[in-house]
Amino acid sequence: MKKLKNALQIVQERKWLPITMIFNGILVGVASAAVTVFYRFMLKHAENILFNVIGFTKGNIAYMILWGVCLMILAFFVSKLVAWEGMCSGSGIPQVQGELKGYFDVNWWKLLVSKIVGGTLCIIGGLSLGREGPSVQLGAMAGKGLAKLTKQNKTKERYMITCGAGAGLAAAFNAPIAGVVFALEEIQKNFNTSMLVCILAGCVTSDFLSKNAFGLSPVFRFHVPDVIPLRYYGYLVILGVILGLLGVLYSTLLLKGQDCYGALHKIRPEIRMMIPFLCAGVLAYVLPQVLGGGHAMIELVTEECPAISVLLLLLIVKSLFSSISFGSSAPGGIFFPLLIAGAYVGAIFGSFVCENFAITPVYISSFIILGMAGFFTSIVRAPITGIILIAEMTGGFEHLLPLAVVSITSYMIAHISGVAPIYESLLGRNIAKQKKENDEEGEGTVVLTFIVGSQSMACDEVVSDLPWPEHSIIAGIRRGKNQFVAKGDTRIRSGDMLLVLAEKEYLQMIVDAYQIISGEVEVEAPL
Repeated sequence: MKKLKNALQIVQERKWLPITMIFNGILVGVASAAVTVFYRFMLKHAENILFNVIGFTKGNIAYMILWGVCLMILAFFVSKLVAWEGMCSGSGIPQVQGELKGYFDVNWWKLLVSKIVGGTLCIIGGLSLGREGPSVQLGAMAGKGLAKLTKQNKTKERYMITCGAGAGLAAAFNAPIAGVVFALEEIQKNFNTSMLVCILAGCVTSDFLSKNAFGLSPVFRFHVPDVIPLRYYGYLVILGVILGLLGVLYSTLLLKGQDCYGALHKIRPEIRMMIPFLCAGVLAYVLPQVLGGGHAMIELVTEECPAISVLLLLLIVKSLFSSISFGSSAPGGIFFPLLIAGAYVGAIFGSFVCENFAITPVYISSFIILGMAGFFTSIVRAPITGIILIAEMTGGFEHLLPLAVVSITSYMIAHISGVAPIYESLLGRNIAKQKKENDEEGEGTVVLTFIVGSQSMACDEVVSDLPWPEHSIIAGIRRGKNQFVAKGDTRIRSGDMLLVLAEKEYLQMIVDAYQIISGEVEVEAPL
């Protein structure tokens, strides 16, 4: 009778799990939208402050020196925020990936405070950093905080973190479909039905609230009048090759920026943080268009159609300044700056072919959006996200075919180069940094938890019969309010929480294996 009751309970829980996750997704969408919309407002006002200060101080030596002093003060405070919560540095997307894989356990409320304040100070200072990567991390931490406050189990917490990441991107770009695809393609890299509906509900909710705050217009407000004719598709393949090669170069440049700062490890962090702020102070009076995320640059290329030489100058300076800004570990992302760089590559290529091969200039706008998608794909290696994101951001899906051609070509070129995707490289560096810190503290293991699903290969099996990965042991099992040591003949039940002791050196392999065995990433079969 007891076994029958337990079986019925499992069926009921499984039946209602997708519905439960939809409501959880809606709550995560609300929480993610709240922090992301607030962050967008802060950065918008920060950028206004920056350009008002530049306009007010330009030409007055005393005021310019005073602004330089203010920049040093901003750098000091940003370095202290990074020291207070190290996970607020950089983009935030690799940190979310590491959190889901078990490498990190970020303090969600400290991250929210430090990222929002630090990101705002960096934009006031003029650093070339984007809001989109941080929005992904802010949304993920909002999801984690909500899971903690509502006492969700670890499986649902992972779902809610992933949902929050997608919802953060959806609110940042007004692109709900791209938020869903990015969460699955880049953040989680696998999914089941419950996770999918959770993310979808969160992204739609977050996008709805964001559009209520910022309006229905897409992020890039320019019209692409005509689809490129099929007879010009040879140029698209050439553009894809160029974007693939330049994307690899851009990724290398970003990583080299981090290496250069790493070589300055003997210099105090506060002094190192002053480097990008000093560069921003100089550029403010020489080439202010490259400051901030890049909205001024996108307006310039779409409204004024500058000469190729001007486009090339802005592209080179923006790329170098982005490397300096991002390499400093300041809170801010590379998502939007790399899209701007891609837009300029597309504009340069489009201008060149239109001038030299009798192609009507009306297609330059098309080359701009193709450049963004191809450049993003080359660097991040998430082609579906790139295609959907640019389509949503520009307000139309009629360019899906040329977007796909350019993105696939750039993806192949980048993959052949052997250079890893940028977020994968950054995650590896973050893990190596934490491993070094842990080794200095004598820590070589970490405790992980996994919830056993009702349809997983572990359910109703004894411990000794399952293919557990090496370099890990099941330290215990928590069943309801009871916790006990796992033995070889212990039978695992649905809903059990496995307490796993894992060696950090093999953490990714261990997490992947346990998620498959416990059913956290297994595609659910219909009832």
